[in-house]
Amino acid sequence: MNTKSHIIVNGYEHVVYQSNALTQEELRKESIAFYNFLDQRRSVREYDDTPVPKEVIENLIKTASTAPSGAHKQPWTFCAVSNPKLKAKIKEAAEAEEKESYESRMSDRWKKDLEPLGTDMHKPFLEIAPWLIIVFKKVHEIGESGEKMNNYYVNESVGIASGMLITAIHNAGLVTLTHTPSPMNFLAKLLNRPSNERAFLLLPVGYPKSPTYVPNIERKPLDQIAEFYE
Repeated sequence: MNTKSHIIVNGYEHVVYQSNALTQEELRKESIAFYNFLDQRRSVREYDDTPVPKEVIENLIKTASTAPSGAHKQPWTFCAVSNPKLKAKIKEAAEAEEKESYESRMSDRWKKDLEPLGTDMHKPFLEIAPWLIIVFKKVHEIGESGEKMNNYYVNESVGIASGMLITAIHNAGLVTLTHTPSPMNFLAKLLNRPSNERAFLLLPVGYPKSPTYVPNIERKPLDQIAEFYE
């Protein structure tokens, strides 16, 4: 059969999808191997200051940008920070918010739930990790004349991209931590972001300190996280 290389749909070009079809046995092997690989991923709070090449960070961000998004609007900006002075300012501002949260915003139950993770208001990794990637969501676009233009499913789109970024970091042999100081308005100010962008997530990226210890916790088993309707 002679397959066309492209077709036109609603006036827009569509190209042939290049499938990487596997046999059922290959599917089983690949799926379990990838699960086992990602099951090794852990959130790490202790970092080595060994440099990570900028090209690696660029590749990680490009990987995240392959995520699906509402109407393909790609409503995200990834700000990568390695400047020591800027990292110090981010740490200072984040710890100020964290101090307020631990002392007055967070419930006793919340703080009790965090105890097994060993986290507190002090965030030294924000300076030690060679890179910080701050994910911003674009709540709308700004046109050439300053007009607002809609983005769709922004939180869902940016959440998916963030998950793919975390996966890419693990795949590169690096570690990260999902850090969400609340509120995060200070990040937009420190990084001079436009008014249509809101900080979504802060990820320190680097090598783990040696040795590094992580909480001995378990993930929920499949029967607690999934229902199958066959």
